[in-house]
Amino acid sequence: MSQQSHRLLMVSNRLPVVVSCVEGRWDISAGSGGLVTALSPVMKQNDGLWIGWPGCGEEAPLNELLSRFRAEEGYRLHPVPLTEEEVERYYWGFSNETLWPLFHDLLGNCNFSLENWQTYRQVNERFARTIAEVCKAGDLLWVHDYQLTLVGAYLRKHGVRQALGYFHHIPFPSLDLFRRLPWNLELIRGLMEYDLLGFQTLRDRRNFIRCAHSLLPDTEVIRRHRHHTTLRHGQRKVRVGHFPISIDFDEFNDAAASKEVDEAAWFLHENIEGRQLLLGVDRLDYTKGIPERLLAFERALAKYPDLMRKISLVQVVVPSRTMVPDYRDLKGQIDQLVGRINAQYSEHGWIPVHYVYRSLDRVQLLAHYRAAEIALVTPLCDGMNLVAKEYCASSVHNNGVLILSEFAGAADTMGENALLVNPYDIEGTADAIRQAFTMPQHERKRRMSVLRADIRRNDVHRWVRRFIETLQRSR
Repeated sequence: MSQQSHRLLMVSNRLPVVVSCVEGRWDISAGSGGLVTALSPVMKQNDGLWIGWPGCGEEAPLNELLSRFRAEEGYRLHPVPLTEEEVERYYWGFSNETLWPLFHDLLGNCNFSLENWQTYRQVNERFARTIAEVCKAGDLLWVHDYQLTLVGAYLRKHGVRQALGYFHHIPFPSLDLFRRLPWNLELIRGLMEYDLLGFQTLRDRRNFIRCAHSLLPDTEVIRRHRHHTTLRHGQRKVRVGHFPISIDFDEFNDAAASKEVDEAAWFLHENIEGRQLLLGVDRLDYTKGIPERLLAFERALAKYPDLMRKISLVQVVVPSRTMVPDYRDLKGQIDQLVGRINAQYSEHGWIPVHYVYRSLDRVQLLAHYRAAEIALVTPLCDGMNLVAKEYCASSVHNNGVLILSEFAGAADTMGENALLVNPYDIEGTADAIRQAFTMPQHERKRRMSVLRADIRRNDVHRWVRRFIETLQRSR
């Protein structure tokens, strides 16, 4: 990205760092996510400042650690301190027990707590107050995700008139679903205080516009473009666009082609010789559709006996929120399904499901992507799902098949060359597994080469440029 004349202020729930203490020695390191990787050069070029919760308590020597980070990474971090109770109510409570399930169309998992909502408002106001203290005229402010929907409204109350952008990384619900939120009016009004609202898909953009138009009588559409719609809200104009997030294609492609990953991928397949590997990689979460995926694999084995001994599912589940009852129950359900399938179908020398309950290091993750002939990316609902793109970028020989949920945001751009499934349709997903297994090599290569070319062209760096350029034009 070229040098810009504006300073960029990035705001997210967490700072892009890991603060740790080993044997009494404190350390700080940059986060490893694709968003951090893509934004770091932009932050350096624009004298950037990243604002967020540091993820640690008062015992950490934070000023010293943040000074070290600036010297090493070339941009500054500004912390927003939170108490344990605030983290519990604002983050684990309202953000992840109310907004997360509601926005993923899982109303039955919602907890509508007034106390959590009040803490969410208080924390959003503290973020805004912190931003107002450090921002300058001409700054561009980019706020990220559902934990901070109200920051824009509080910034306006603090007199901030700089360009405000907001990107929503998860799905945005339909009007009927959004109205279930007892505080829907305050939340939608808060979002309308931004100058630019970014969503993952056209569907999310349309859902938001319908909610705003229906719930706020003084809101009307005044202009439509391919990638954004301009709304008038009172005396203000708000751009609402869709900006599908992506990954750093070159980083995944180059690392997957390395000798270290190649050897690790060979070792994985050598241990399961003569079979095609199906791969699922998911955080433990009820939105990811892991039980439905296991049921579909079980059905495929029952319906298509020719798959026996010729296919194995490697399901990686990264532990998450293991003390929360819903997540413990989900873990138990997955354990039970894996045990049942392996008990019923295992034969000497063949286990149908290889279940890995832990996170994988970078080399092992890429090796699993390289080794798998088929990826099962079948969430019940997802804003985008970058695993689908990571798998394709790592398929350096163009020999993989992507089975993708139609309810993942990635389906909008990848659906034509993936095998789209409804994850609730166990029979249909089982048929897709058989179709992928029997797909001719020339068709695999054709589909995967198109998928990889599109990810290479529309990578995360282009996503960052598009959003910032649109934000600059919005004011």
